[in-house]
This record gives sequence, structure tokens and C-alpha cells, in this order.
Amino acid sequence: MGRWRICYAVVWAQQTSKPLVRDSLMAGIWLLKSEPSVFSWEDLKAAPQQTTCWEGVRNYQARNFMRDHMQVGDRVLFYHSNANPPAIMGIAEVVRPAYPDHFAWNPDSPYFDPKSTPDNPRWLMVDIQYRRDFLPPLPLSELRQTRGLEGMLLLQKGCRLSVQPVTESEWQIILSLRSP
Repeated sequence: MGRWRICYAVVWAQQTSKPLVRDSLMAGIWLLKSEPSVFSWEDLKAAPQQTTCWEGVRNYQARNFMRDHMQVGDRVLFYHSNANPPAIMGIAEVVRPAYPDHFAWNPDSPYFDPKSTPDNPRWLMVDIQYRRDFLPPLPLSELRQTRGLEGMLLLQKGCRLSVQPVTESEWQIILSLRSP
């Protein structure tokens, strides 16, 4: 598949009810990416009530996942991208469903979007809360070598979505690698 096709295939499959994507969206499991220099796993753990808003999502497909499918109680794999090494740091949970990302209205914010307004919000965010660490963190290199994860969106070339569905099967495999 071409560089960008895999992520767009997710949208197509979602719209045509292909089983893999439909089942993964119904599973209520997500992978959220963050650069540790912007917002780290340690930042989440240090936040009041270990909770934060997941702001700054500026991709329509990722926004639509949050808007149309993410629900309170959904499980989250917190992933450090652009890190050495990139890794799943632990598990969080969605504690507030999608709501307008007010950072888009602030001209001083790096997430400012002049086309988004309080009357017509273009971007959304959810709130997540820390649940548990993966000790040690689960590096991308180990994920790539793990049987059963070959189809995981994170491992597909060109798929850079910051919000990605995870199947129940992928979730179970990942948990087996980092049992508490």
C-alpha cells in the first residue's frame, strides 16, 4: 500500500463498515501519541488528579475518531513519539468525551486556528486520566517484532495519526507484554 493509503483506508473501511475497523472502533481502545517535549507521560502523572485535556489534535480523521467514537471509559495506550526510543508508556482512560478545543481560539496558542470559533468549533479534545505505567515502557522496536501486531495502525508506514483505534486482539497482546 502507498505511503498514505493505510490511514485513508481506515476512513474508507469505517464508512463501508469493514469488520476490522468497525470492531476496533467498537472496542473502545485507542493509542494517543504525544511528543515528550510537548506533553509527557510524567506530565500526565503530575497533573491535578492525574488528568489532562488532550488538546491540539489538528487532523480531521483523528478529530472524527474522538468526536464519533471515543467514549468515557475507553482505554488509552499513551505513546511517546519522537522519543528515544519511541514507546508505549502506559495506560490511561477517557474521562470526558469530546468537547470544543478552546486552544484553537487563542491567538497565543500554538494550536490557534482562525477558522475555528466558539460558535463553530472546528477542533475537539477529550480528557484522559492516568491508570498505570508500563514498566519498562514498551518500545516500538518490540512492538514491530511481536507476532499478532503486524496490522496495528501504529506499525503501518505513513500512518502518522495522533489518535488511532486499537483492536481488542492488539490490546490483549500488548497487555501480555507488560502484565502488572
